[in-house]
Amino acid sequence: MNNFGMYIHIPFCRQKCFYCDFASVKAPESLYRQYTKALCQEIVLYWELFPDICLDTIYFGGGTPSILPPQLIGEILAEIKNSFALNNPCEITLEANPGTVDEAKLYQLRQNGINRISFGVQAAQNELLKNIGRIHTIEEAEKAVGAAWKTGFKNISIDLMYGLPQQTFTMLQQSVAWAVSRNVQHISIYGLQIEEGTVFGRLYDEGKLLLPTEEDCEKMYDYLTEALPKYGYRRYEISNFAQAGYESRHNLAYWQDKPYLGLGAGAHGYYRQKRVQNPFDIKKYIKKCGQGVLPFETEETVDAKAHMEEFCFLALRTIWGINKQKFEEVFHKDIHAVYGEKIAALRQKNLLEETDTAVSLTTKGMKFGNSVFGEFLL
Repeated sequence: MNNFGMYIHIPFCRQKCFYCDFASVKAPESLYRQYTKALCQEIVLYWELFPDICLDTIYFGGGTPSILPPQLIGEILAEIKNSFALNNPCEITLEANPGTVDEAKLYQLRQNGINRISFGVQAAQNELLKNIGRIHTIEEAEKAVGAAWKTGFKNISIDLMYGLPQQTFTMLQQSVAWAVSRNVQHISIYGLQIEEGTVFGRLYDEGKLLLPTEEDCEKMYDYLTEALPKYGYRRYEISNFAQAGYESRHNLAYWQDKPYLGLGAGAHGYYRQKRVQNPFDIKKYIKKCGQGVLPFETEETVDAKAHMEEFCFLALRTIWGINKQKFEEVFHKDIHAVYGEKIAALRQKNLLEETDTAVSLTTKGMKFGNSVFGEFLL
């Protein structure tokens, strides 16, 4: 039986964060039920295409999945369980904004089958949270994490960001100290990216965004990569740290070239050597599902060259790197026959290291990952 992941995009938010370019909108609650119905229709359509697969992981991302009433999350999960076999245990993650949950909601989500929760906290300073467009306070975040523990969650993740406008090194240290003091199992840390079409993108273009210097951001990055392991969080991927055994299984599947279904407006899927993407327009998505057809509007075949490139730079994101035996099994070539010169040159620069079984990034390579990945383009 083939093992797949399933990503479910919930595109609703109370307010779009100033840095966000994901498919998310503020919408009337009346649209939530229509959207849930469409998701359930899409689940059945995928079951008709893949009746024999087993789901290893399910991930509700957004947007703000926790904005949906738990009853609707329960209906989606019930349709999934009615259609697909689930691995035991199946990791079922829900992203949550601390400002949209309380103990009662978290209890219901836990009862519905959510067994991993990921809180988008981002920073420990209320002024900073307000300045990046977050709707919660650090006090609400503290209550939310406490309520998750109280309602039985044993796998809790926190997202933080660095390089934010007006963020200082001390602020970042405070945010990390706050996160580790919650004793959560997983911490993700992302550097701010300025994207076109966002509030920050516009302010940046107008010269009105006061960002930390490159030197400050590098200092923040170095602090994160050195401090978190000392607190018991092993860095297992460029932006992700976890206590032993609590790595995100769903995200690992992306980096390990495993197939997944992407459901919901704007979602991406990867299976049968092709990538598909659903329309961003929510009403268009709902209409297509209602017509009984899979709603993706773009479909791209991943040819052998692109597959090899992606296989390499996704695997390199993790501490395990490229498994040489798996590379040979997938592509019927020794990795050195394709990348031998590149690997040797990158080892010379102390960006890659190699064992009998794998090729992986060094600590320095993790820092300059994008330039390394570029070397694996054919």
